[in-house]
Amino acid sequence: MKKALLALAIGGFGIGMTEFVIMGILPEVAEALNITIPQAGHFISAYALGVVVGAPLLTIFGNKWPAHKVLLLLMVWFTLFNTLSAFSNSYTLLMISRFLSGLPHGAFFGIGAVVAGKLAKPGKEAQAIAMMFTGLTVANVLGVPLGTWLGQNFNWGTAFLAVGIVGVLAVISIKFWMPEVKEIKSNGFKEDLKVIKKPELWMVILLTTIGTGGFFAWYSYIAPLITDVAGWSEGIVSYAMILAGLGMVAGNFLGAKLAEMFSPINAVIIALILMVIALISNTFLAYDQIGVLVMTFIIPVIAFCIATPIQMAVINSAKGSEMLGSSLNQSAFNMGNASGAYLAGLPIAYGYGIVSAQYVGAVMAGIGILLGIAVVYLRKQRSVQFEMSNS
Repeated sequence: MKKALLALAIGGFGIGMTEFVIMGILPEVAEALNITIPQAGHFISAYALGVVVGAPLLTIFGNKWPAHKVLLLLMVWFTLFNTLSAFSNSYTLLMISRFLSGLPHGAFFGIGAVVAGKLAKPGKEAQAIAMMFTGLTVANVLGVPLGTWLGQNFNWGTAFLAVGIVGVLAVISIKFWMPEVKEIKSNGFKEDLKVIKKPELWMVILLTTIGTGGFFAWYSYIAPLITDVAGWSEGIVSYAMILAGLGMVAGNFLGAKLAEMFSPINAVIIALILMVIALISNTFLAYDQIGVLVMTFIIPVIAFCIATPIQMAVINSAKGSEMLGSSLNQSAFNMGNASGAYLAGLPIAYGYGIVSAQYVGAVMAGIGILLGIAVVYLRKQRSVQFEMSNS
């Protein structure tokens, strides 16, 4: 089991690296392709769009094959198109390759979460899922800074070549370490689509989109918050990003513990309450140079306490079509990324300052709390109806 989870973590490392490394080498990409920085930003959006589109589609079409083979094919696809990105010499080609390299992201994490849970001993499912997400969090500490350094000091394409190498390692590890999980079966295309009719599932997915969007409302504007508000030099931002990555790693494992102590959905509600408190507190602490760095660690700790519990909550809400539901949740994470950044940018655009993004994030996390409470209510109602029908 440990080797299988390590294989998933290596894949997660590569995915986390390719998703975020582009942000650190945008100027180099723009200069090489003779485009503007905003145009280069389209490559970030292209990848996110690929995640949203690919998560449900590849999961549905992949359900006819064993999960370990689907994971292998997804990582082969990931490796191929990330390597192609390294050799893209035009705006159009890089846009296409970034979109295609994003397609397997959500399906890999979605299917991988279900596989990790099935491989785990009873009661240890949360820790197993957290192990897979460790790759994503560690990528923010090691992979993204390394890829950024390679892209800035050599050719920008070397960053994606590095991702391709990680992809090859993931393919090899999945090939030789991932067992067949016979317990995971699909009920067929039509039965899988019935999961879409479940209100509870959509409430959890909406919770993911809006609630985690509160974190991205903060994270998207972390650089100007550190420099323009707290008064640090630009050189400190890269170190602050590593600090945030360490917070993500710590929060990932803490979230697994919370899911074991409470139910997954209750763990999510607790984390979102802490998120609201932290973001509001940061509206005051962001002006202090030490305070802003402390919160740069604490906010990611709280945010990534949500990752494992919310994935488990979605799996619980999608009984019978766990892989599809789990993959849809990965699409929701990326929609949360986009919506958090966009909504937080509105008050900034209207002249309310960088700190105003914290209030937007707090409101989004607060809405997530209400959605979480609604899910708990729905489950209690369903439990009462079940007991009445059997009495």
